[in-house]
Amino acid sequence: MAMSKTTNTYNRQNWEDSEFPVLCQTCLGDNPYIRMTKERFGKECKICNRPFTVFRWCPGARMRFKKTEICQTCSRLKNVCQTCLLDLEYGLPIQVRDQALRIKDDLPKSDVNKEFYIQNIDAEVAKGGDVALAAGAVGKAAPHSDLLMKLARTSPYYKRNRPHICSFWVKGECKRGEECPYRHEKPTDPDDPLSDQNIKDRYYGVNDPVAEKLLKRAEAMPKLEPPDDRSITTLYVGNLSEKVTETELRDNFYQYGEIRNITLVPRQQCAFIQYTSRSAAEVAAERTFNKLILQGRRVTIKWGRSQARQGAPGSKDPEGNFSELEPVPGLPGALPMPSGDLHSNFFNLTPSGQSYGMAPAIPPMLMPPPIAAPPGSFFFPSQVRPTGMQAPPPIPGFEAPLPKAAPSSAAGSAAGLSAAPKVHYPSQDPARLGATQGVNKAKWSEMMQNEAE
Repeated sequence: MAMSKTTNTYNRQNWEDSEFPVLCQTCLGDNPYIRMTKERFGKECKICNRPFTVFRWCPGARMRFKKTEICQTCSRLKNVCQTCLLDLEYGLPIQVRDQALRIKDDLPKSDVNKEFYIQNIDAEVAKGGDVALAAGAVGKAAPHSDLLMKLARTSPYYKRNRPHICSFWVKGECKRGEECPYRHEKPTDPDDPLSDQNIKDRYYGVNDPVAEKLLKRAEAMPKLEPPDDRSITTLYVGNLSEKVTETELRDNFYQYGEIRNITLVPRQQCAFIQYTSRSAAEVAAERTFNKLILQGRRVTIKWGRSQARQGAPGSKDPEGNFSELEPVPGLPGALPMPSGDLHSNFFNLTPSGQSYGMAPAIPPMLMPPPIAAPPGSFFFPSQVRPTGMQAPPPIPGFEAPLPKAAPSSAAGSAAGLSAAPKVHYPSQDPARLGATQGVNKAKWSEMMQNEAE
């Protein structure tokens, strides 16, 4: 029986046998304890058609099972993940990375040329000894690109590991309910270009809809324009981690120019970096805007504000005058400003001690005399007796003093008022309130003694 003498069947040394796959953090999942199944020569690589070792695992709870799709030789050739075929360093499609790094890696697509090319790559990798480095044109490309720093992912995107949408649920025929391992969600628009992706287009970097979407996003990204005030040399650095130190900020920003001062505000997760020259600040803003990543966070870069413009509306201008606030719709009008003599009068008092807007105080000499009641009785004067309540019966053996007749003349009334005591109730005693001047202490001691008896 004749057998095919191709490389995949005749020369089995060309088959790939590995102990662990080449994967990105997203495909591995968030679970640090993971179980994988290994099948030697289980599938053919979807790029070079060589048998290779297939790994299969579940990246986490409520996620779909994933497996390797291409061999490790093709993975190292493009420095991509064996499952999602995204760049291992930046997490971007190959088309975006090759365009940013200006890589022109024309891989052969015919079977014979592809086989010969991959054999040479295997020999080159085996001779180098370090299998972790990228092979081919990717390993020789420039390591830095502004476009890649803008679009690179700073954290894994585990949402990509979710199960696919259940086609039976879309048609209303799924009978598994909550036990269905697929998602019960409405699918996206079928005209969406992201719904039609090809693994070979992704690997060769041609007509990749995800790459085209990212490139359009990069073109629409805003730019940080320097302010017109040339005296501003301070940059605002936000979205910092709590563990970022001043030394780490200085190490990252000192390469653009001499730094005058660094103010770190850990509570607000931000910092202010002041340069000695405007040119150094402009270079730092241009090279770090949407590019700098510190401890897994993409920091926010903005220009500081001018010292003359930091004052908010309603603050004093350079001349010392208050600026007016902008009116708020729906609120009543502003109250009139108080007169000039009230700016330093915090208790609203006149020079004589009287408050504004209050009736003049009655001198103690003009106060009416108190109403005396016999001890042990419940006497209600007519002025304060509640309506409908009768006076209590007289107490046997006690005669209430008759009230004195009021004098007819004005002089007599003035004399009667002047004879009234100055202190009427203990709560109104000036001496008890702390007064020491104008108080007759002897008379007050006599009254307190009579009250006690």
